[in-house]
Amino acid sequence: MGKTISEKILSNHAGRELKAGDVAVCDVDFCFGQDGTSSIIIDSFKKLGVDKAFDKSKFYMIIDHSSPSPNIGVSAIHKKMRDFAKALDVGMYDIGCGVCHQLVPQYGHVTCGDLVLGADSHTCTYGAINVFSTGVGSTDLAITLASGKNWFRVPETIKVIVNGKLPKGVYSKDIILHIAKDLGANGATYKAVEFYGEAITALSVDARLTISNMAVEIGAKVGLMEADAKVIKWVAGKGAKTEPKPVKADIDAKYVSVKTYDVSTLLPQIAKPHAVDNVANVTEIGDVKIDQAFLGTCTNGRLEDLEVAAKILKGRSVYPGVKFFVAPASKEIYLDALKKGFIETFVKAGCSVVAPGCGPCVGTHNGVLANGEVAISTANRNFKGRMGNPNSFIYLASPATVSASALTGRISDPREFKKRL
Repeated sequence: MGKTISEKILSNHAGRELKAGDVAVCDVDFCFGQDGTSSIIIDSFKKLGVDKAFDKSKFYMIIDHSSPSPNIGVSAIHKKMRDFAKALDVGMYDIGCGVCHQLVPQYGHVTCGDLVLGADSHTCTYGAINVFSTGVGSTDLAITLASGKNWFRVPETIKVIVNGKLPKGVYSKDIILHIAKDLGANGATYKAVEFYGEAITALSVDARLTISNMAVEIGAKVGLMEADAKVIKWVAGKGAKTEPKPVKADIDAKYVSVKTYDVSTLLPQIAKPHAVDNVANVTEIGDVKIDQAFLGTCTNGRLEDLEVAAKILKGRSVYPGVKFFVAPASKEIYLDALKKGFIETFVKAGCSVVAPGCGPCVGTHNGVLANGEVAISTANRNFKGRMGNPNSFIYLASPATVSASALTGRISDPREFKKRL
């Protein structure tokens, strides 16, 4: 019987042949924590009675969820992380560097065929570059930091085929929201999802990262894609520390289900409050006034996302009374956006450009909503309280839809600006 990508990668790291349902201890290639999880990682690591990392080059901590610190308590956690990194001589990306899921692949810490753990649920992002990457709890991460290993149950796999050519004004974010609507928020719980099809192949690697990022929003353990020429070139350009080991599923691999979609006529998608699978076409939304827009996150804070937004916003102004926050996913993206004039466009349009990080998305700072306020965001989650206030309302959409809405003051179809797309 042939194997899926997950079965092959986990077999390679266990040193024996595995199939879905098997449990094995596997070697881990890279692991990390962020400032929302690293404090517990540190405490748990110390309880293990060890005083060094299994490999100091294969662990990093990243300050991104509250960057810069919004209060004294967070500042204490940041100091604790810095002290720990210094004591163990391990890597750390400090305030202003960016979002963990941008930095880990951007700086070549992972490559095709790797097995990666992160103390953050959206670690599944790197599946777009053929990495079995998944989120775990802080205690599990501490065990990996000490031993270089962890246990895994090999997931069953759903095969998703996305065919057709995306219409103008429709993007990878719309694809994954459409899939979330169909499969449901629990439709792939503890399963792997493999994405295929001409629509996926046509996407840039950055756009593919958006889809894998949200695999966890349908419950998936990982959201994997094959390493085609685009991926190999992308990884090589990031200075990966090890040679890529591309993994393909066998032709006779066993899948629990196969789902096929045609996106040729797909409309811009909107996830309505308070669930990521509560999705509708933008034409079905009606007249929804917004108070805030947000462009950024590990889902849609990359350079091409900023470019789409800048094209729509150039020479225009954000609707009076609407707050529009922009957070590039990393310092490098921020600098590239500066060079290309995107940041100037945002500032002139009336946006507030904040430090690279997760603050507005997770509701720690840089844009906490007031009671009753409505936001449209490029983030990956919209449950109650996600942006810091359980009495607010969050809609999710593509950078194009978010930018169009910021200009009109209500949720709008980005195709109204089709000459700019």
